[in-house]
Amino acid sequence: MQDFFSIGFGDTLIRFGVCMLVNWIIVQFLYFKKSKRRDFYFTFIIISIAIFFLVYLMMGMDRGKATMGVGLGLFGIFSIMRYRTDTMPVREMTYLFVVVCLSVVHAMAVSLGVDSDGEILGTPLPELIAIDIIVIIGIVIFESVLKNQTSKIVQYDRIELIKPENHAKLIADLEERLGLSVTDVKVGAVDFLRDMAVLRVYYEGEDDKDINNKIKIKESEYANV
Repeated sequence: MQDFFSIGFGDTLIRFGVCMLVNWIIVQFLYFKKSKRRDFYFTFIIISIAIFFLVYLMMGMDRGKATMGVGLGLFGIFSIMRYRTDTMPVREMTYLFVVVCLSVVHAMAVSLGVDSDGEILGTPLPELIAIDIIVIIGIVIFESVLKNQTSKIVQYDRIELIKPENHAKLIADLEERLGLSVTDVKVGAVDFLRDMAVLRVYYEGEDDKDINNKIKIKESEYANV
């Protein structure tokens, strides 16, 4: 056990702990605070753990092979993410990319051993912490400046109100029927045979994508909403 830790695994655990702490802060306080998506919360944390050790073990190979192995491995990782049946929203995909990148950076920065003078090889921990802080600050700034609008898809029956001159009446009717403070409405497909239009309604309040995703509408009806 002593020999096992002497090759730098103790340093690996420290960097892993820092990596998981940073990813948890990002997911818990920056992502989950707004989205309330427990499914993606689980996905982000578990994937970050798996990516860290996957890259770490790949980096244990010969340096030339490791570079190619990490590249092919990451390509495969992002390819198999297409197994999901529902399209991942852009915001969720961005956070997924962030936690994966941070896991890769921390794993590749782990010492691969010691040199002839007994000095640990690898990126100094303060540099990694500085990178983490920069990423967190960037997310905080843009999350506060670019307000994430909450929206839902609505099948609407009063198509006479979708005319541009009736926009105010459309918003008022949606607010009364939905009980939400509507900020904007975009009109998608219109079906005059069934007197129905597909709307994307933007409103103030907590997101309810879990409920929204259970309403199955043909993609052709809301693709342009």
